Amino acid sequence: MKKIIAAGLGTVAALGLFVGPAQGAGSQREVSREQYQILLSQCRYADAPSARARCRASVRQNYRIGRADPALDCRTYSGVTVCGALTLSASERACVRHSVAAGLSFRRAEVECYALS
Repeated sequence: MKKIIAAGLGTVAALGLFVGPAQGAGSQREVSREQYQILLSQCRYADAPSARARCRASVRQNYRIGRADPALDCRTYSGVTVCGALTLSASERACVRHSVAAGLSFRRAEVECYALS
């Protein structure tokens, strides 16, 4: 049973879909207009047209403009701002591992490998 659940979660992560802990079916997480724009804009860094489309669809499905969400994890490194969980490709994950081993913080490596590799 645990293997089935893990496989299902892996599939969801691979597709770039994520639902915050406070979300249920049909609910959307409220974020500021600026946070929403960052979430949509960061989709341009996804490594394939289909991944970019899935990313944008996921943002539209899971978020709505309202009040700012101070719990949304937004960060800026090397001039790139991202919010929330990033769905990394296999090569991007390898880049993160290499960068962290070379001394970069995980958060910075994640953003830089997602946006700049």
